[in-house]
Amino acid sequence: SHMDTVSVDGMTIDPFAPEIKEGLLYGRGSCDTKAGLAGMIHAIKALADSGERPPCDVYLAAVVDEEHAFRGVLAAIEWFRKQGVKPDCAVVSEPTELRLVRANKGVLRWRIETRGVSAHSSKPHLGKSAIVAMAEVIQRLEAFHESFTGQEHPLLGPPTCCIGLIEGGDQINFVPERCVISLDRRMLPGEKGEVLLREYRELLSDLKTCEVTVHPADLMDEAMETPGSKSVVVTGSALLQEMGLKPEPCGVPFGCDVTKFSRAGIPGVIFGPGSIDQAHGAVEYVDVNEVELAFDFYRRFLLNYPV
Repeated sequence: SHMDTVSVDGMTIDPFAPEIKEGLLYGRGSCDTKAGLAGMIHAIKALADSGERPPCDVYLAAVVDEEHAFRGVLAAIEWFRKQGVKPDCAVVSEPTELRLVRANKGVLRWRIETRGVSAHSSKPHLGKSAIVAMAEVIQRLEAFHESFTGQEHPLLGPPTCCIGLIEGGDQINFVPERCVISLDRRMLPGEKGEVLLREYRELLSDLKTCEVTVHPADLMDEAMETPGSKSVVVTGSALLQEMGLKPEPCGVPFGCDVTKFSRAGIPGVIFGPGSIDQAHGAVEYVDVNEVELAFDFYRRFLLNYPV
């Protein structure tokens, strides 16, 4: 489970004053993902207090930097390597509404830049507007992204791409020389970030309006899909069935630390209390009853996972 949270900018409740109202715990990080971490800590403590010994060794990794560059989980994986330990599986806490997740989308973030020629706005014909050129780029991108609807994954649906930021120009009376957009592409299992960037370069290679640069990735984290036959999935589904919760594994569109375990050859699932819809919200909260159920799931998993 990760300990870091996103910014508190825009929150309409006190982010650092945890309060329970009508069974909901409010505050930044309550859902994403201190609730899951609490469930895991108490599951291990409950086993220690009861004297029950799980059938295999258990490691709890409470890491940081999940929301940015993944340094925590990467350090944990490196620590395992140096110890000569190869974990059999990983259970990663994220708000999944108590669903067992065996597939999630990857994330690719990068920038596209247009370059024009600056001129005084009283004589715009002497320049080339990078912003106008970017409008053409965006139109071509949006048409390309419409084709994603035909690339359905059974658990994750189609890939998506969002143009999240745009900046350009220096001041209002200049023809803008530069414009930059930042994109967030959600990848399906099997997609490779470098291959996708090449596709975008090819897509824009024949634009003649002005110079277009597709920059290297600022962030690249490819998707994860754990086969349903893996013990971590089979065990988790069986326990949810016993608990009267939905046992069918599902997929989620968001990224998390599980992808790094997967690339290290450690099959993983995602499971935790709360909904991703509240994770980064102005009013973040988690249902306390879900936290207790998550604790019970983690405890049962530790006792029942096969060696």
